Amino acid sequence: MSVRALLADAVARLGAAGVASPRVDAELLLAHCAGVRRSRLITLDDVPAEAVSRFAALLERRARREPLQHLTGTAPFRNLELAVGPGVFVPRPETELLVDAVLPLLAGVPAPLVVDLCSGSGALALAVADEVSAGRVIAVERSGTALGWLRQNAAGSRVEVVAADVTSSGLLPAERGCVDAVLSNPPYVPAATPVDPEVRADPDEAVFAGADGLSVIPAVLDRAAELLRPGGVLALEHDDTHAQAVPALLCAGTGWDQVCEHADLSGRARFVTARRV
Repeated sequence: MSVRALLADAVARLGAAGVASPRVDAELLLAHCAGVRRSRLITLDDVPAEAVSRFAALLERRARREPLQHLTGTAPFRNLELAVGPGVFVPRPETELLVDAVLPLLAGVPAPLVVDLCSGSGALALAVADEVSAGRVIAVERSGTALGWLRQNAAGSRVEVVAADVTSSGLLPAERGCVDAVLSNPPYVPAATPVDPEVRADPDEAVFAGADGLSVIPAVLDRAAELLRPGGVLALEHDDTHAQAVPALLCAGTGWDQVCEHADLSGRARFVTARRV
């Protein structure tokens, strides 16, 4: 079958199913099934029958709102392709902004020590390790299932994986007071918030955090305060309803300055940075 005919049908079906980006998803699924990059689809005269059959099966699952990344088995994050699937949070593009926030601050540190709390797939830790040529990067995660994906993604990298709960004190005792940057994308969505079916496919413990979405963030701030050296920086993602609440938690604590709220590319309050004094 021709690429044009396959895509026309797929885009119509995904659009009718409420998928937010039907053209992109259809092209990525077809490229995955055909074994080519998305940009190479236009060079194909037709698609082999076996690939068409696989595409039809995955298209049906996507129309049921199964996450695209679960179907392809990967999620892009900055320069990386991460292995993801059921049991681990699928990284979103807005989280890439946390890396942008800390890279300039690490540029003058010869061998920085960076910790990623609530690491999930390892997206933040692996991106920093990929873009900062020296130093140590530690990824902390408590979920046994997520740890499987994290270890798979970290294999062959210099990211050190630690199985631990961020809500427990005494985390990384050897690194206390020595860390140059802490990054975290913790669970933060208020429990009653309506979310898309794709978000429901993520583990609840990686998405929701109590009635106000703030049941985990105070513990992240406590661990960051313990780990960071004077002058070390924190970059923490939060819900767009937390534009005042999370900076207020930092300002109410001791030992923080340069507390700054940041918006994502759509203008929504998305993450906060602060410096340890």
